[in-house]
Amino acid sequence: QVQLVESGGGLVQPGGSLRLSCAASGSISRIYAMDWYRQAPGKERELVARIFSSSSTYYADSVKGRFTISRDNAKNTVLLQMSSLKPEDTAVYYCNYKSSPLSAYIASWGQGTQVTVSS
Repeated sequence: QVQLVESGGGLVQPGGSLRLSCAASGSISRIYAMDWYRQAPGKERELVARIFSSSSTYYADSVKGRFTISRDNAKNTVLLQMSSLKPEDTAVYYCNYKSSPLSAYIASWGQGTQVTVSS
């Protein structure tokens, strides 16, 4: 059974930066896409960024130009570099992986990592 553990969150001032990491344990035969989601209080979980096995990427409009997603294939790890953070980026950030375009996520949602942007 695959488990995903997010880390790297914290409290940062507006304009600051953080780097989130998602580490996978367990056997993963194939990864099609690695996703970062976030969920703010009272809001639905939203897709923030995705990186495909081809290394192409997708970003939500709200983070485009500020966030960068990258992956370490050998370690099945996905990173999210967040810069120019805004208070509206405050949320719990989650990661998950897909093995194919139509498959469900390979793991249950983890605890996430809290990102708080505040002065």
